[in-house]
Amino acid sequence: MTRYDTLIKNGTILNASNSFKGDVAVQGETIAGVGDIKGEAATVIDAKGCFVMPGGVDVHTHLDMPLGDITTADDFAAGTLAAALGGTTTIVDYAAQTKGQSLLKGLEEWHKKADGKAVTDYGFHMTLAEFTDGTGPEMDRLVQEGVTTFKVFMAYPGRFMLGDGDIFRVMLRAKENGGMALVHAENGPVIDELVRRALAEGNTKPKHHALTRPMEAEAEAVHRALALGAMAKAPVYIVHLSAALSLEHVRRAREAGQNAFAETCPQYLFLSDEAYDGPDAEAFIMSPPLRPRGNERKLWEGLKKGWIQTVATDHCSFTLEQKKGKPDFTKIPGGVAGVGARVPLLWDAAARGKLTRNRFVDLVSTTPAKLFGLYPRKGIISRGSDADLVIIDPKKKQVLSGRPYGGRELRGAVKEVLIRGRRVLVPNPPKGVFLKRQPNL
Repeated sequence: MTRYDTLIKNGTILNASNSFKGDVAVQGETIAGVGDIKGEAATVIDAKGCFVMPGGVDVHTHLDMPLGDITTADDFAAGTLAAALGGTTTIVDYAAQTKGQSLLKGLEEWHKKADGKAVTDYGFHMTLAEFTDGTGPEMDRLVQEGVTTFKVFMAYPGRFMLGDGDIFRVMLRAKENGGMALVHAENGPVIDELVRRALAEGNTKPKHHALTRPMEAEAEAVHRALALGAMAKAPVYIVHLSAALSLEHVRRAREAGQNAFAETCPQYLFLSDEAYDGPDAEAFIMSPPLRPRGNERKLWEGLKKGWIQTVATDHCSFTLEQKKGKPDFTKIPGGVAGVGARVPLLWDAAARGKLTRNRFVDLVSTTPAKLFGLYPRKGIISRGSDADLVIIDPKKKQVLSGRPYGGRELRGAVKEVLIRGRRVLVPNPPKGVFLKRQPNL
């Protein structure tokens, strides 16, 4: 009789494409069998009454990220442990180039941050601060190193923003080497003018962060990014899409056959700009900002109908203490935590009928793995895939703590998590490995 390392028995297996009652056998780091498993195991986990899904894949995080003289509260050890306990077993974080620095040097710095600390497996995107004569060849080298996606900003003139010509060059090069451009789409010069006027009028409170970054500024930039992608005949991925106006452009591009993709985040699905009129409004500063109540309905429709392909977190954990006491909203560091709450929040949404369970798995695991060169190693419960497995108890309830989702009661809770066959236990969690992602050739 075959003897496995781990056997998960009696659960309902959830993939993006199907669901069925069965067992999952694990040998070493991979899935050795799925279905009615006959055999013994050193460890048997009874999943009766529970669902077994592939580990979550969060393709938008910022861990150990510096901003001026401060750094996010979560390093790779704390951030990935939170992710794992919340059902996310793989992250793709943003390494960053600084102006005058090579892309390879930026990547090296992020490898040092993560190596030996990460609990989950991890990959990297590369954020470009500039496009010089050497950028294209370096992009080619990064693709060979398994870093196949390149983020560009249409916002923050003088700091991060690239002009349309340079963004177009990034897209063209990515098309040639099998990479993909990821776009932070907000009209930076217009936002800067709105900010200048707000400050001149004495409007310094956190709510003016949202008022100076209107949905139209995002929608215009999304439309422009998609137009650049169409001219380059290259894939375009819009990060943290927040506005229904923007989604219309993505929908039309996709219906026209363009290789256009969009990501939204839990904060835009579950929160609204009412937070900027409440206590501790600084805690909710992020870019793009929270939107008016009612906007989220279009985003949920986009998730159901396939206009939005992924839900990621943009996890960027500046604390309230780091945000408080600033002279005006422009000095408040942007970002919120969420890497541990994403899977539970979206599971609860499925339990309440906003999504099917299979679509839930598709959004938080399978399509992120496919789009970012990790499938079928990640994103599916199948023989030969990594044994990244999450057991969810649908009958158990949990109450989230901490900002921005503190106090929210959810249906269902993560009961057990395995990363490449190892159970996530505190204080001795697994050690994550760097994932060389495949190009989109």
